[in-house]
Amino acid sequence: MATTNQPLAIVLDFSRDHFALFGLPVAYALDGARLDQAYRDLQAQIHPDKFVHAGAAEQRLSMQWATRVNEAYQILRRPFDRANYLLLLQGIQAMNSSVMPMDFLEQHMDWSEELAQARSARDVATLERLERALRIEARAYQSRLAEEIDQRHDYPRAAETLRKLRFTDKLLAEVGAAYEEML
Repeated sequence: MATTNQPLAIVLDFSRDHFALFGLPVAYALDGARLDQAYRDLQAQIHPDKFVHAGAAEQRLSMQWATRVNEAYQILRRPFDRANYLLLLQGIQAMNSSVMPMDFLEQHMDWSEELAQARSARDVATLERLERALRIEARAYQSRLAEEIDQRHDYPRAAETLRKLRFTDKLLAEVGAAYEEML
C-alpha cells in the first residue's frame, strides 16, 4: 500500500490479480465486508485527491490506480462477474459458448412464456411467483459456483453453471422491467 513516504510506482504492482490487490484469497465465496474494507483502505491511500500537490507522473499513476481499484472492486463484488473473472484466471472464457442443456432451455422458455403472458395481462401475482422462482434458481447457481470453483476446481462445469446464471439473471431483469411497465 502507498504511504506518504513511498511513491505509488514502488508500492503498487499492476501485475497482481484483483484478489491479491485487496489481500483476499482467490475464491468465489468471499467475505463481502472484508472486500469493502480493503477497497476503502486502498482508496484512502491512492485516491487522486491525495496527490493534488504531487508531480504530474504521480497524479497520473494515482488516477490509473484509482481506476484499476474501482474496476477490480466492481468485478469482485458482483457474483457473476467474480465467477467469470475466476474462470478467466483459469484460461476459460465461459461466455464464448452458447451450448446449454435442453432441459434448462425448455424451463427458461416456459418461464419466458409465463413472463410474456403476465406482462400482457398485467398479472402482478404471476410476476411475483416467477421472480421468487428465478431468485431461488439464481441462488442455487451461485452456491453451485462456489462448490465447483472453490472445492472441486471443476472449471468447465462452473463455466456451464455461469452461463445458466447469466440466462437466469437476464430473465430476472426482464421481470423487473415488467414491474416497471406496470407502475
